[in-house]
Amino acid sequence: MAAAPAPPAAAAASRAARVGLLYDERMCAHATPDGEEHPENPERLRAIWRKLNAEGVASRCVALKAKEAEDKYVASVHSQKHVKLMKEISSKKYDSSRNKIARKYNSIYFNKGSSESAVLAAGSVIEVAEKVAAGELSSGIALVRPPGHHAEHDEAMGFCLFNNVAVAANYLLNERPDLGIKKILIVDWDVHHGNGTQKMFYDDPRVLFFSVHRFDYGSFYPAEGDASHCFIGEEAGKGYNINVPWEHGKCGDADYIAAWDHVLLPVTEAFDPDIILVSAGFDAALGDPLGGCCITPNGYALLLTKLLGFAKGRIVMALEGGYNLRSIANSVSACAKVLLGDKFTFSSPEMQPFESTWRVIQAVRNELTTYWPFLSSKLPENVSLRIKPSASELYASSDSEPDSEDVDELSGAFSSVNVIQFADDAISEHLSKMKLDEDNLAVKTASSCSTAEHHPPDTVAVEKDASVVLSKRISDLSLAWRSDLSRTHVWYASFGSNMWKPRFLCYIQGGKAEGMSIPCCGSRDTSSPIGTMWKTVPHRLLFGRSSTPCWGTGGVAFLNPEINYNEKSYVCMYKITLEQFNDILFQENRLVLEDGKDGNVVYPDSPLIGSSEVEFMSSKKAIHLEPIKDSWYSNVLYLGDEDGLPILTMTCPSSDIERYKSGELPLAPPSKTYAATLIKGLVEGEQLDADGAANYINAAAARGL
Repeated sequence: MAAAPAPPAAAAASRAARVGLLYDERMCAHATPDGEEHPENPERLRAIWRKLNAEGVASRCVALKAKEAEDKYVASVHSQKHVKLMKEISSKKYDSSRNKIARKYNSIYFNKGSSESAVLAAGSVIEVAEKVAAGELSSGIALVRPPGHHAEHDEAMGFCLFNNVAVAANYLLNERPDLGIKKILIVDWDVHHGNGTQKMFYDDPRVLFFSVHRFDYGSFYPAEGDASHCFIGEEAGKGYNINVPWEHGKCGDADYIAAWDHVLLPVTEAFDPDIILVSAGFDAALGDPLGGCCITPNGYALLLTKLLGFAKGRIVMALEGGYNLRSIANSVSACAKVLLGDKFTFSSPEMQPFESTWRVIQAVRNELTTYWPFLSSKLPENVSLRIKPSASELYASSDSEPDSEDVDELSGAFSSVNVIQFADDAISEHLSKMKLDEDNLAVKTASSCSTAEHHPPDTVAVEKDASVVLSKRISDLSLAWRSDLSRTHVWYASFGSNMWKPRFLCYIQGGKAEGMSIPCCGSRDTSSPIGTMWKTVPHRLLFGRSSTPCWGTGGVAFLNPEINYNEKSYVCMYKITLEQFNDILFQENRLVLEDGKDGNVVYPDSPLIGSSEVEFMSSKKAIHLEPIKDSWYSNVLYLGDEDGLPILTMTCPSSDIERYKSGELPLAPPSKTYAATLIKGLVEGEQLDADGAANYINAAAARGL
């Protein structure tokens, strides 16, 4: 199937465009309770507003006033209990319990301004959508916060309190039949899956929900399997839920253009929506600290332009995520100019989608062919594709642009939108005719290790207890390290599932043990450990995070990096080579790749821990690994020595402990399968009996920090 032709969007947008723009400072009242830093903060709205005013965009739009949503409209998609709690959470009644309630949710905070902001956000999207549906406006932008697409029927999560777009969609369909809106397309281009929106319309054929997001084999926030391409709706809604789940970060303009041309646009043409609601998160933008993707402002402008040819150009954009002030402001400005009818020239330094993008798009099309038969044809074969990003590129900080109040430029060609001409046809033609170089097809991420969460990168700093930052990049050293480190032995101390030897051997020999849902890649050196012993260490065992691909819902084990001589945690120590220790560290932090052609395992080309780092740790006690600072197990601790060999373990950084204490990260008991694995290790290691092991795990999971 050839790429779908671009609709005559620019012309449609230029005909007397009346673009509504809604901004209300009252939505900036929602902030962290004690003023602590947080990615979803009031400056996000203010930065956008300053940019739109500085470029004269705001004055060209129709200013709209925010309105509070009526309870009955919010309750159309949320439970009465949830609506009542969110509306009352800012009252004096909850002054003493507000923070405790927030900690029960996944990535949520409340303050005295949260209730009003949430009701205004939902009501504002209704207001803009209603005016666009009625024809009073050609299109509109609702600059709202808190965002909404993660909020579910009875639960706030992922910075979201009410599902703003879902509330507005339901309002148009069920409360205002006089407006003639019978079919709605919701496009969610936030880097995270719109789990809440998906569930609210999963069986409703009146709503075509399209979400393109990082998935990372189920490990990227919200780390739920229903973000997969296999989830296409149920009952009458089958075929009306479309997920395009990227396998990794660094996806950019060409990847998203390909998803539009080969999935979204042809289905939209057949669906023929009456209005389009965009869950407009900008955390897939170049420079965003949470998303790790690379869409430019021009890229967003082109994606929006491609939608303008449908629904008579009736588009409502509702702000979702986006946490770099500069990139979010530039991206919103670019989109506003498109809605106003400005022409632009699209240019991008990378005009090739990733090999994995092509594979994902084909899988999505295959899943949907029963419901959209025109997707049954194969994608063009003569397409030149980029290989998957290297491990060092993927796990380097994604915050490539400073997150400052200066939002005037993003960088070079990326910042310009109000130029001369629209070159969309040439882009589509270029994408469809690229030559496929099979020798350059590379790798897909192995799905065997720990997950990534919805959080900003840790600040590079000296950790507590004299731990230090290791700043060298993964790719700086020669592969000769393997032979050198294969001659050095260490004790690897495990406090989690690796206490059970069959599970530990998966990291050495590959495969999976009982209870694991996905396999490990294994180490280059598959030799079994030459010694095993147990001991206790003065560190606190805790269970944090909400789920993992391997064990499902529930927390996983961490050691508090800080020494506490009142605590006692069991560790099972394996005598292995330092080369093997690095391979375990790679797997725990998802740095091991599989070759996309023949399944060969590809490891990073240099170690994270070498002999010099071990020597340094013997005095400094810990190293925070800068190349993988955003990963769960980026902190290597030195726990002493045994028989003259160092004892090493891996855990979270001290900054994560502070986030657990504040409730930004969830503390959660382990799943039954994960807990059972820990118990097996303790029992078979003759440390505790079954009841004692269960009590040990339960006590660690129940205690607060």
